[in-house]
Amino acid sequence: EVQLVESGGGLVQAGGSLRLSCAASGFTFDDYAIGWIRQAPGKEREGVSCISSADGSTEYADSVEGRFTISSDNAKNAKNTVYLQMNSLKPEDTAVYYCAARPSNVTMREAEYAYWGQGTQVTVSS
Repeated sequence: EVQLVESGGGLVQAGGSLRLSCAASGFTFDDYAIGWIRQAPGKEREGVSCISSADGSTEYADSVEGRFTISSDNAKNAKNTVYLQMNSLKPEDTAVYYCAARPSNVTMREAEYAYWGQGTQVTVSS
């Protein structure tokens, strides 16, 4: 059974940092792409970043480029965890952040992810 468990959300002031974690299990980590997708109140889901553990390829939304960094612990380390380091946070980054997985290459299109975690709330105060 595929499981994705997010952690690390919380309340932070503008300009601060948070690191989100996504612990993955139930599938071969290197065969999947992992994405972070967020949804703010009243808005559609938005792809934030994604990574392929197999080849290390990454993508970022323009709105977070240069502020967020995605990384993963590969299967060799047996941690199967993807991280999203978020720096210089802005109030507009406030959203529920979801970790999602798909058995293919990276994509920022949230509709193409088959498996989802429960989400973690990030709130940035001004």
